[in-house]
Amino acid sequence: MGMAMRRIQVGSALSAFGLGFTVPFLYVYVAQVRDLGSGAAGIVLAAFAMAALVVLPFVGRTIDRRGPLPVLTGAAVLASVGAVSLGLSTNEPAAILSAAVLGAGTAVMQPALATLVVWCSTPVTRTRAFATQFFLQNLGLGIGGLIGGQIVDEDKPSSFVLLFSIEAVMFLVLAAIARGVRLPVSPTIQEAIPKDAASLAADSARGGMRTLLRHGAMVQLSVLGFVIFFACYGQFESGLSAYGVEAAGISPSTLGIALAANTAMIVVAQFAVLKLVERRRRSRVIALVGLVWAVAWAAAGFAGLGHGSQAMATAAFISTYALFGLGESLLAPTVAPLVADLAPAGMVGQYNSVFALVKQLALAVGPAVGGPMGATLHGPYILTFLLFSLGITVLALRMGRRLTHAQDRPYAARSRVVAGGTPSTGASEAASAGV
Repeated sequence: MGMAMRRIQVGSALSAFGLGFTVPFLYVYVAQVRDLGSGAAGIVLAAFAMAALVVLPFVGRTIDRRGPLPVLTGAAVLASVGAVSLGLSTNEPAAILSAAVLGAGTAVMQPALATLVVWCSTPVTRTRAFATQFFLQNLGLGIGGLIGGQIVDEDKPSSFVLLFSIEAVMFLVLAAIARGVRLPVSPTIQEAIPKDAASLAADSARGGMRTLLRHGAMVQLSVLGFVIFFACYGQFESGLSAYGVEAAGISPSTLGIALAANTAMIVVAQFAVLKLVERRRRSRVIALVGLVWAVAWAAAGFAGLGHGSQAMATAAFISTYALFGLGESLLAPTVAPLVADLAPAGMVGQYNSVFALVKQLALAVGPAVGGPMGATLHGPYILTFLLFSLGITVLALRMGRRLTHAQDRPYAARSRVVAGGTPSTGASEAASAGV
């Protein structure tokens, strides 16, 4: 791993650490600590999420035109301002505006960081690079949440001011790291242009949604991504939590244990599954995730509908979150590199931004649909999302037919080229990049 990649990964982990400090406590902070009520807290959380939907459509082209480093630096500074002002907000308008600024800044970081990982990697090293990023981000979020939980005191607003200040400092550290990154080579990903989009190369300079919508594989991946984030991530703290409490009799403290089991599984499994992922077709790995998550939803069904003992229900519910973590470990080194490898030259930022927008939409729709269902329609809720998980498997296998061999299985494609006596483009890039 080159120096530039190390800096990017450290900065990514630190920003996640900062978010972990505050995001879990945002509702409590607004509703109780600042005494603005649950209605205001809901609006603040909505502003945080909606800001991402507003800014992401405009970010991609800026990244491709000006590069990801200045965009990341600006986003980190913006998020830092939002964090400080949120910590000092004592009324509803200030809290809403501050949350929107923080949400916009953190949303822009996602595609900028992803594009930097692409620029500092090759199709062969990209899988491991994104796996490392996902691992460090989850570790940062988890540690941040644990430490933040020890600092917060609902009776002392000053403790939350400290939390938001630490978060702001983390974002400024990320900005400083970004300013110090020296990209090793200019990115060249011409080999990522797929067979069914040969004409996209001529359009890539203009960019825009028209080019992306003509790209069948990327459209299929975006649909697949929406289902993935809707059926899993969009249920974690809404529908699945409500279902656990109402149907399975799970206590709030057990919910915390379940979320910890999810993070622990990611930390333990991420690099254990990496060799499996690197040597398999990406489309089939994603298809496997659908099956793993179907088992997870079946375990959740047993927890709430199986009429077993409370201990068995609790164990099954915690297993659900752990199985979701296993699926996430398989997805992290698969989906993000695939988005990059599908992007025509000069459009990596736009492809990353569109995929981030799809994720954000799914995370907005998921709780709205799953929350009420999980709380009241227990059987239909489990059946619906079990079928969505199986849908992931079907969509992934269908998408695989549109991918080139290099996109679907870059490790094997590299091996075939080297065996034939011709050094691959990716290998020569890696040598010059030092990654």
